[in-house]
Amino acid sequence: MGCCNRRCGLIVGAVIGAAVAILGGILIPLGNIIIEGTVEKEAVIEPGTTAHDNWVSTGAAVYRQFWLFDVKNPLEVLQYGALPVVVEKGPYTYRTRYLPKENVTFNANQTVSFLLPMGAIFEPSMSVGPEEDQVTSLNLAVAAAYSLVPKLLHSVLEKMINSSSSSLFQRRTVKEMLWGYTDPLLKGKVGLFVPYNGTFDGYYTVYNGKDDISKVGIIDRWRGEKTLPFWQDSYCDMINGTDASSFPPFVDKKKPLYFFSSDICRSVSAGFEASLDLKGIEVYRYALQPNTLAAPTINPDNQCFCRDPLITKDCTMAGVLDISSCQDGKPIYISLPHFLHGSPSLRENVLGLYPNEEHHVTYLDVEPITGFTLRFAKRIQVNMMYGPSKVITVLKKVKDYTIFPVVWLNETAALDDATADRFKKELISRVQMLEVIQQALLGVGVAVFVLCLISYCVVRRRDNQSKLV
Repeated sequence: MGCCNRRCGLIVGAVIGAAVAILGGILIPLGNIIIEGTVEKEAVIEPGTTAHDNWVSTGAAVYRQFWLFDVKNPLEVLQYGALPVVVEKGPYTYRTRYLPKENVTFNANQTVSFLLPMGAIFEPSMSVGPEEDQVTSLNLAVAAAYSLVPKLLHSVLEKMINSSSSSLFQRRTVKEMLWGYTDPLLKGKVGLFVPYNGTFDGYYTVYNGKDDISKVGIIDRWRGEKTLPFWQDSYCDMINGTDASSFPPFVDKKKPLYFFSSDICRSVSAGFEASLDLKGIEVYRYALQPNTLAAPTINPDNQCFCRDPLITKDCTMAGVLDISSCQDGKPIYISLPHFLHGSPSLRENVLGLYPNEEHHVTYLDVEPITGFTLRFAKRIQVNMMYGPSKVITVLKKVKDYTIFPVVWLNETAALDDATADRFKKELISRVQMLEVIQQALLGVGVAVFVLCLISYCVVRRRDNQSKLV
């Protein structure tokens, strides 16, 4: 009778163990459903959700660091046609994106429209010097006029340059170069980012994700239009993805992330690089790929971004994007800092540039469950073009068209410790706890089942041997 009780008890134990293991197995898909449901609910852009609170106003401090290129041999360039030699000077740091979105309007078609207010506050403690530091830089007005004024009227431009005592290079403060000064040639305000403070980017209209979470944050319209007006091509004029502050949840690292940047007047994509730990949170590192600004001969998709075959040597030049079509015709070219991933000729025409992948690449660190961007560095360089002239004195010694680096910037932000702790408490810890419970139930159930099954076999074997004796 005792042997029977032992065998029955072991069978019951095995059944219980199997039941516990099955429960753990069931909790895995059930837990995933619970996690997905919670994330999808909180990722919708509507009042009361985590996504909405982070979306309306950026929680982390966003900074823009500027390095201006100081020309060391301006007289040699003008008098003898020497190649310009530059040295970067910076950083000069400003806090940006500190203002909440304005004119937020929730639309009936599950989209939300808004304006992004622009502002910059100088941060002396994060800068190498005051805004009054001076640099010798390209004369923005002369470079712009060279392209904007038809060649037939360059003789008139020559007289205007002489009468205003302008030259190819000028000595200006950092503040003047960035935010504007009254130019003697154009008799108006000129600067790299004029106007900026008090202006807006947008309107943007994005999907709120309520009816389809896979579309949350995706841009539907910019300035009221579904496509861009700059490139006269259906591919290049596409507005793809989000604004890069967040992406739809449950990020698949096998797929690129798409985002639109009004700074460069186009959409781009970033590819997965690695999984990293950010303050105890797993993030996916995405970076712009080298083919983003590749020559059309390497990346045919970039053919429609080639605006001037003469300047870009029949569209074979890599590493620069002519955005004159969205800058009122001014000869502005965007690149990565120090012409990273650019054609060698760009660094041969201007000396003193040293591209570095670590310091000059653009990247995003995205939390894969929520799709939130928790850290980023957007690095771009602003260049202007000038070229040779037989009429304009300050350009007579210039031998070839030159894409000249004026400034490069690093816009960056990362979540702080308090935000990281809150993020881990509200989401990551719950996910991890559920996973621990799942694995524990599965492990204990399997262990009990196997142990009871082995014990049952041992007891039964002993009982059979006893009967034979």
